[in-house]
Amino acid sequence: MPIDLRQVAAISGQSGLYQIVKPTRTGVIVQSLEDTPRTIVAQARHRMSILDEISIYTTDEEGTVPLAEVFERIHKKYGDKLPLSEKPDNEDYKKFMSDVLPNYDEDRVYTSDMKKLAAWYLIVNKHIGFAEEEKETAAEKKAAKEQEAPKEKKAAADKKEKEAPKAKKATADKKEKTAEAKPKKPKADKE
Repeated sequence: MPIDLRQVAAISGQSGLYQIVKPTRTGVIVQSLEDTPRTIVAQARHRMSILDEISIYTTDEEGTVPLAEVFERIHKKYGDKLPLSEKPDNEDYKKFMSDVLPNYDEDRVYTSDMKKLAAWYLIVNKHIGFAEEEKETAAEKKAAKEQEAPKEKKAAADKKEKEAPKAKKATADKKEKTAEAKPKKPKADKE
């Protein structure tokens, strides 16, 4: 998945989205995703929702679609510019939602949720961004990996062949040193 929402959170009672900086003893340090970011400490009394854990209700078998996947669909279909007017009404949001996710559950996904989705998408697109993955690049990586595998095996075999004589020589040298280290007992002459 090209977008990572594990470090992005929405805080109840606060507008916008926040990027998690690090945990503290009493809460979490977060930085707002704005043009002029501000840092605050979200304490235990604040209700935080990590965007990676949010899903949108659907009417299909799975029941929900992760928010990251919905953002990907929006990005593929519309890019940076959403098809909403400057002051869209509820019908505009419903049309937008049905274009992006045709099987969304109309009974459980409210217009306020659609407004948040559109606002959050614009913030994430501007401040987090989407990593572009080309299918050709993935295919090229796979082909290169397949070509490197035989080379790696051959290199390992060559290395093993080179090390085998060294190991034999080291064993022989060790035996010689051991033989030299042992004192020779003089033989008793029988007369």
